[in-house]
Amino acid sequence: MKYFLLSVLLCCGVSNYAQDITGPELLERAIAFHDPNDNWSTFKGKMLIEMESPKRSLRSTLIEMKLPNNYFKTTVKKDNYTIESELDKGDCTLKLNGSTSIFPRIKDSLNISCDRAKMMKNYYTYLYGLPMKLKDPGTIIDNKVIKKTFKGKEYLVLKATYEKEVGDDTWYFYFDPKTYAMEIYQFFHDESKNDGEYILLSEMITVNGIKIPKVRAWYYNEGDKYLATDNLRKANSL
Repeated sequence: MKYFLLSVLLCCGVSNYAQDITGPELLERAIAFHDPNDNWSTFKGKMLIEMESPKRSLRSTLIEMKLPNNYFKTTVKKDNYTIESELDKGDCTLKLNGSTSIFPRIKDSLNISCDRAKMMKNYYTYLYGLPMKLKDPGTIIDNKVIKKTFKGKEYLVLKATYEKEVGDDTWYFYFDPKTYAMEIYQFFHDESKNDGEYILLSEMITVNGIKIPKVRAWYYNEGDKYLATDNLRKANSL
């Protein structure tokens, strides 16, 4: 923990508590900025996301989601294959290059499974549904808001942990102190080890009345090592 605190002081600036706003209040203001008309709960749309990474080929993921209908589908294109994973009210359909007939060894080598489809649904709806998803059951919002300087800019920082059955990671969300726009989020598996990652958000766009960051650049917390960038190339409502 001492190492982690020292790294924060050196890399991110000295932190102090923000006395004029609580964690739940900050969350409400952030949601009011990103989703002023409460459209996330009824979101129906498509998003095309391209992931660029220094050591991997380009990966394209088309997401189709209809939250009120409990429908979620990803179409992933990478190299010479296309994987479709569809979850429709609990029913799971998997396809490789348009066919539902997939050899078990191919499924294993490409990590094609209904469990992964469910994991990716949770992954994408969480990240692209922030900060609204912080209202989900099992989320514990710290009452104290911290002022922290990260890469030369001061932010209001919200800490979130989760009930045991939901998750073990500790998350920090960085909001612009004037607009309450979410510009960074960061997670740790174990803060004492300074592990986990931080994600820089930029180029806000509006989809279904919701302000969503177009670009997400991923870095390791330790060493600031660059990992990858997710680019939201297209987005539209259904």
